[in-house]
Amino acid sequence: MEYRDHKALTPAPLTVGERSRASDGVRAFYEGGNLVDITLREITKDNWRECAKLKVSPDQEDFVAPNLYSIAESKFEPEWTPLAVYCGEALVGFTMYGRDDRDDSYWIIRLMVDQAYQGRGYGRAAMEQVIRQLKEKPDCHEIRISFAPENRQAEKLYLGLGFEHTGLVEEGEVVLRLGG
Repeated sequence: MEYRDHKALTPAPLTVGERSRASDGVRAFYEGGNLVDITLREITKDNWRECAKLKVSPDQEDFVAPNLYSIAESKFEPEWTPLAVYCGEALVGFTMYGRDDRDDSYWIIRLMVDQAYQGRGYGRAAMEQVIRQLKEKPDCHEIRISFAPENRQAEKLYLGLGFEHTGLVEEGEVVLRLGG
């Protein structure tokens, strides 16, 4: 996915970190007086190393696999689509999704924002982008995501995006669903 020019956006004045209400699906933020877009881009030979270096805070390390593992996983299990999360031209996070043939649902199996960029709304913006992309797929009838029960921050984010509890626990993680 290519970087999208934000010139078409006509934002109202926002505070630092506040999201615009762009209708084209790109989430824009003001940072340092500049409007920057949150975009998802393909993992390529040009950005995979930088993506592999992104780290969550130490207290979150047990909640998400390292990006290098996820990138490798996607090469051997091609149903998974890894994406880099950018704020403007800065690589700030990583996400990965794919379709589960067992139940025909799509799963978002990874979401992380580098510890240096957390608390700015980038994770939510990235999730909104992934959800929008998945809902555009004609075979997407349900989106699922899971999280460690002790990761209350993830639960709050996912519920705030409209996910609902399924009552299922898989591999020790709570499973949520969102209608496609």
